[in-house]
Amino acid sequence: MANINQTDRSLLEAVADLHQVPEGAYNIRKNGQGLARHSTANIDIVQKTDKPGIDIRVKPGTQHESIHIPVILTESGLSDMVYNDFYIGEGADVLIIAGCGIHNCGDQRSQHDGIHSFHLARGARIRYVEKHYGEGNGSGERILNPRTIIEMEENSVCEMETVQIRGVDSTRRETEAHLAAGARLILTERLLTEGTQTAESDVSISLDGADAVTQIVSRSIARGHSLQVFHPVVIGNAPCRAHVQCDSMIMDTASIRSIPEIRANHSDAQLIHEAAIGKINSDQIVKLMTFGMSEEEAEAVIVENFLR
Repeated sequence: MANINQTDRSLLEAVADLHQVPEGAYNIRKNGQGLARHSTANIDIVQKTDKPGIDIRVKPGTQHESIHIPVILTESGLSDMVYNDFYIGEGADVLIIAGCGIHNCGDQRSQHDGIHSFHLARGARIRYVEKHYGEGNGSGERILNPRTIIEMEENSVCEMETVQIRGVDSTRRETEAHLAAGARLILTERLLTEGTQTAESDVSISLDGADAVTQIVSRSIARGHSLQVFHPVVIGNAPCRAHVQCDSMIMDTASIRSIPEIRANHSDAQLIHEAAIGKINSDQIVKLMTFGMSEEEAEAVIVENFLR
């Protein structure tokens, strides 16, 4: 790929596991501009003409293909906004790798806001992985604000995993989904905050059709003086099932608010939520230290395994 330096490569590896030009369809965005793009016979990626962003169209019946759409920012003071729309054809089954990495060595904030809209046709299936990461020794903030909108037709399946690795000073995540009959949404969020970082996550899932199912799992760790707020809302408008699980680990002087909410508008809606906030078990640290680890190393192992 042209115009890719070592910093770019490091960011792409962190957020999209890219070591070279990916197979399949891809669109790589750097500092608000398209850097590289490739479509396939079954997946078409087209630049929008009315606003920044792309349309990704997957033909019906497409099987086992991948789409990479990472974004990287390396300029301090840059504010990037992008609109991406995914149209997944009937019976298609694809993997989508997204993510955003910010390298900020300046004193101005760098920010990326992304609005992703997914339209899953009948029987379509996607697995979507999105990673966020920030680095750089500058004093400027690294800000990421993703918004995700999911429209699911009958018997479609969406598995969505969002991960905030580290280094993001502020993030506000908004997710909205509407599920038709037989649709299934599995949403997994893993999040780490440190220092004075803040992270807010609002999720609203409407189960509108019979036998629609959703599972929401949030696992997070708050260190330092950071703040986290997680507010998932599940609305059952038909005979449906939902399970919401929020597990958080708090350290130092951090603060966590977990506010799961379930609303049943049908007598056959089965909705469950669980929430737990705790600290690292000292017995686990002691046990790991008996294998020769320092306290810091033992803590790092526990944190890594908790966020898997």
